[in-house]
Amino acid sequence: MTELREPSERVSPRARTMWTLGALGNSVFTLGVLALVAYVWSPFTVPWWAFALLVVACAAYTVLMPRWRYAVHRWEATETAVYTQTGWWSIERRIAPMSRIQTVDYEEGAFARLFGLASVTATTASAAGALAIVGLDKQLARELVDQLTRRADAVPGDAT
Repeated sequence: MTELREPSERVSPRARTMWTLGALGNSVFTLGVLALVAYVWSPFTVPWWAFALLVVACAAYTVLMPRWRYAVHRWEATETAVYTQTGWWSIERRIAPMSRIQTVDYEEGAFARLFGLASVTATTASAAGALAIVGLDKQLARELVDQLTRRADAVPGDAT
């Protein structure tokens, strides 16, 4: 019996910075909204220790989540399939045979563009949805889109 192995490629190390700044933004927003609500809505008072605990939780999330996510996120494209491993709270491994790939998409979001990163999504006929590889160097992402498109096109059938 063959054991399911981790995909061999990592996302760009700059993805760690992007995820850290995104988590920092989310944490600051969350703490700001809570502070504003506590200030404006006088009957709603938050004990200092609860607010301090939330600050510690947000700081831990901001520091730990991107590092763990970077350690987990992997991908690989072979002649026959695309492999992904994603997550940070729970880990998901997915494999899509080239014969099942229907579309290959390239996305360069505004925030990712600041870091020179992009995402590649391979859509299949699977009920589980598309396979997404987030945090790739944008040049590598473009090359991967071309590579996957050629490989999927070379496989006979209609990908259903």
